[in-house]
Amino acid sequence: MSKQNEHKLLIFALGGVGEIGKNMYVVEYGDDIVVIDAGLKYPEEDMLGIDIVIPDITYLEENQERIRGIVVTHGHEDHTGALPYVLKRIKAPIFATKLTLGLIEGKLKEANILHQVKRVLIHKRSKINLGCFTLTFFKTNHSIPDSVGVCIDTPEGRVVHTGDFKFDYTPINNEYADIGRMAEIGEQGVLALLSDSTNAERPGYTRSEKEVGRAITDQFFKAKGRIIVATFASNIHRIQNVFEAAMETNRKVAIVGRSMLTVVQIARDLGYLHAPDDLLIEIDEMNRLPAHKVCILSTGSQGEPMSALTRMAKASHKQVDILPGDTVIFAATPIPGNEKFVSRTIDQLFKAGAHVVYGLEGVHVSGHGSQEELKLMLNLMKPKYFIPIHGEYRMLRQHGKLAEATGVPAENIFLIENGDIVEFHKGKARLGSKVPAGHVLIDGLGVGDVGNIVLRDRKLLSQDGILIVVVTLSKQNGSVISGPDIISRGFVYVRESEELMDDAIQLVTTTLERCLDEQTHDWSTLKNNVREALSRFLYDQTRRRPMILPIIMEA
Repeated sequence: MSKQNEHKLLIFALGGVGEIGKNMYVVEYGDDIVVIDAGLKYPEEDMLGIDIVIPDITYLEENQERIRGIVVTHGHEDHTGALPYVLKRIKAPIFATKLTLGLIEGKLKEANILHQVKRVLIHKRSKINLGCFTLTFFKTNHSIPDSVGVCIDTPEGRVVHTGDFKFDYTPINNEYADIGRMAEIGEQGVLALLSDSTNAERPGYTRSEKEVGRAITDQFFKAKGRIIVATFASNIHRIQNVFEAAMETNRKVAIVGRSMLTVVQIARDLGYLHAPDDLLIEIDEMNRLPAHKVCILSTGSQGEPMSALTRMAKASHKQVDILPGDTVIFAATPIPGNEKFVSRTIDQLFKAGAHVVYGLEGVHVSGHGSQEELKLMLNLMKPKYFIPIHGEYRMLRQHGKLAEATGVPAENIFLIENGDIVEFHKGKARLGSKVPAGHVLIDGLGVGDVGNIVLRDRKLLSQDGILIVVVTLSKQNGSVISGPDIISRGFVYVRESEELMDDAIQLVTTTLERCLDEQTHDWSTLKNNVREALSRFLYDQTRRRPMILPIIMEA
């Protein structure tokens, strides 16, 4: 820690601003660091072959002896999904509420590191001292139970992180947001508020989860055949709605999808999901019941290629086929970037003969507050400084305007990017320097071994294919003794392009002979000359730029 930062409060995001997902925020003072959340996000379209994306934690690794704890606001993947990767590299205790901790423990067990991680259970009245920080919590409404906001007392003043929230006045589990506690924190004075911006562009209020329950039940009464409901595995309230609709319409529920099975089991064990044992059946029992007695609860609401619903739509699921007369309910809206996957899956479901319920039919509401709720939070907290978080830039910008409307001066609103440090000193804030903050790509078992260069190569391969040129040179005099042979993949079909391939082979031969005549024996130069000559020729002939990979051997 440099001396100049020793008595400054620093706040920055390693993920979660300018994007949806990958939430990770850091509060630092002197020798103490507290991290809030450690989430993942799903890959963008140009991230070919990537499974998930997590924050770059280089700064935390370099300063891990100062990390006092990681506080997790709730159990969604965009706040917990990076923990198995982060905790393999950083030793820090986890602080979370009962359900959140249960879901995290499932992840850590799967990653084989559960026994290595200290876990501390918190609740809405907990008070925790972490170095110079004192942390308290307040209950919020979201689309998963046990969500909390975090209040951090620091030597510079109070910092509040709302977590994901909305104000639901008729919550499905009768657990209300602690508005009194929020007002009390605001009365005591808030130096800086970090608040969820997901729905900052949406006017009015977000509808109650109870309304979704009624809409889902209506669809259950209308359906004559089987019902398949796709939603987020972690949306416990929505799953409870499905269970209640199934009980009301005398259907049994079969669960499909590994993540859905895991979450339902954990939530039932901890008392957050309520269903009689005879409501749930194994998937292979389903065929013994008449269609109007069956409900299937599935993953795949985002059209993920390997999810249960997508495989059903493609008729590649081992146990469930879509049948004419099935009703498929999408009880979720697409995450930005997933719209194409979702619409493709919906098309395939229609082709298979299903009736698909999606979009504006009332079977989904957001877990995030709209503009009036965001203004209510700002009015309750009355912050001196405001940092909108959890959203793409336009959402952060709109949230900043809402803050101005509620009385926060424009100069006290910081629209930051990942890595930007907001420094607080003697009650004054300014934008400071940056810390490393980017993304780490997870591909299979590889963590961070795929970077921009590999992605660029994958993109080239996907667009114009590859040509491999194999040549064997003589050790004695450097002359060509075998080849050149050209192998094409994803560029042209060789049997139908023999003339083009013959011309390409002739060009490679001529290029190599010219280099050897000029006494150029350096392999790197030979490869570059072959690559450049072939690339120009193929572009002139085809207007395509395949990846060209020369392989030169000696014999």
